[in-house]
Amino acid sequence: MKSYRKELWIKATRRRQYINITPQVEECLRESGIKEGLLLCNAMHITASVFINDDEGGLHRDFEVWLEKLAPEKPHSQYDHNGAEDNADAHLKRQVMGREVVVAVTDGKLDFGPWEQIFYGEYDGLRNKRLLVKIIGE
Repeated sequence: MKSYRKELWIKATRRRQYINITPQVEECLRESGIKEGLLLCNAMHITASVFINDDEGGLHRDFEVWLEKLAPEKPHSQYDHNGAEDNADAHLKRQVMGREVVVAVTDGKLDFGPWEQIFYGEYDGLRNKRLLVKIIGE
């Protein structure tokens, strides 16, 4: 059994953004040399998420509208958490969108269904944040 670990750094250019990280994750898989196993990818910050979905701009705008209805950024005063930072909404959005994904690795490739891609979701951006890629297998 082999194990591979790599940290990726992401810097969103907006406070909230969805970034397709599939190419970077696939590069990690190539580097690992693992052909059969499992790949974990998770956000290492509590105001960011990693999830699998379709790479379609309309859908990403729908995420943004829906999440903003569930946990609106403003007014900041609506959240007990807000004080030193005004990012309570980002914590809540992350809870909904999830922390990590696990993908099967088959024949050296991510074993996706149709249209599936891995995304980094940023809800309190404009600074460097880490992702962890951990792969185990043979």
